Amino acid sequence: MKTSKFPDGFLWGTATSAHQVEGGNTNNDWWAWEQVPGHIKNGDTSAIACDWWRGEKYREDFDLARALNQNAHRLSVEWSRIEPREDEWSAEAFAFYRHVLSALRERGMIPLVTLHHFTNPLWLRAQGAWETEAVVPRFERFVTRVVQELGDLCDFWVTINEPIIMIMPTYILGEWVPGKKDFGLAMRVLRNVLRAHAVAYHAIHRVQPHARVGLAHNLLPFNPANPRSALNRLAVRAQDFIYNRMFLLALKDGVLRFPLGLGERVPEAVGTQDYIGLNFYFSRRLALDWSQPGMLFARTLPAHPWGVPYDDELLEWFGKGDIDPEAFYRTVKWLAEYAPGVPIYITENGVCDRNDEVRPRYLIAYLTALHRAIQEGAPVKGYFHWTLVDNFEWSEGYSLQFGLIANDLATQTRTLKPSATLYAQIARENAITESMSQCANEPNGQ
Repeated sequence: MKTSKFPDGFLWGTATSAHQVEGGNTNNDWWAWEQVPGHIKNGDTSAIACDWWRGEKYREDFDLARALNQNAHRLSVEWSRIEPREDEWSAEAFAFYRHVLSALRERGMIPLVTLHHFTNPLWLRAQGAWETEAVVPRFERFVTRVVQELGDLCDFWVTINEPIIMIMPTYILGEWVPGKKDFGLAMRVLRNVLRAHAVAYHAIHRVQPHARVGLAHNLLPFNPANPRSALNRLAVRAQDFIYNRMFLLALKDGVLRFPLGLGERVPEAVGTQDYIGLNFYFSRRLALDWSQPGMLFARTLPAHPWGVPYDDELLEWFGKGDIDPEAFYRTVKWLAEYAPGVPIYITENGVCDRNDEVRPRYLIAYLTALHRAIQEGAPVKGYFHWTLVDNFEWSEGYSLQFGLIANDLATQTRTLKPSATLYAQIARENAITESMSQCANEPNGQ
């Protein structure tokens, strides 16, 4: 394998979110959800997480990230800290986030700030949160205030993380807060998310005309278990349209296609992506299943092994899909065709792997696929690995470990994994070399 060089100025970073790393976010709906037995695996909570808030461990983590040659970091701000009660603003929270962003700047790292990453203030949840159109002006007010307060330290924004995940486990599967199963309500929420992103985009540009603003989209390719079955292929197309294309098409032309709408238009949403953020983990194989009307008559098949034995953690996570670098390549290429010339950033990509046996190979395979797409013209400008440090993984608690750096919850001691060293080499060289690929295919990446 020859050296695969990435474009000059390419961003190499990691991604985190406030609730997953800060600890002590007790004023949002996820904290309330965590207090109910059975909601979180092993009864875990985000009480301490990675101790960024109380212990300011972000400084140590950013030191490690910089030592690992990362030149960027994606993080989020916590709405419930900044606006703990409606239209009341916390000077303490703004000071904290100024310290965080300044710490990145001091280390020569570019911050990419997400304004909404799943959690909602309790006062907003009490008013219906994203189920009501009133969330749109409330989000616009919040975003405007954040950019006014922090815009001198950041001009690179994600308005909303993973719109489709804001409805799938929450309003369709009923596994995340608020734990409802109502497809019609899910579509209403998604319409409000679209409108909220649009007003936030325009609000940011009013305050900061030169800003780069986009969303982080979770895209999930679907493959038919039986390609010869027309019904199986139809089920795959239906899933693909709802999960991957419906929202992106509305951002392109402002049309709310069924089932998101009945052809209504949201013209203010058109052209509201200065870049496209892609969160990508795996693909999924679907089989026709008439007993699953709520999932459009499709069921997910167990994952294909990827050349190594899967431990319990990998089996649990990748029971949901297949490690699939080729699908990653195709998705990047599709996004380049969807919005020609619009920059693409990989805002999340990673694998849960407690023993770091799969992650080195995963990194090389996915980044090689990404490089191929870039060589064929995809305007990819950066890659943010999920995640920097093992953290609180929502309903899975601490059972899934995605970090390049291990975290001992009891002592908050950080330990580099072999994949952290490999990623550091890639970032330093801005390239994948033959020796890196050979190393990744050896046990534990040694």
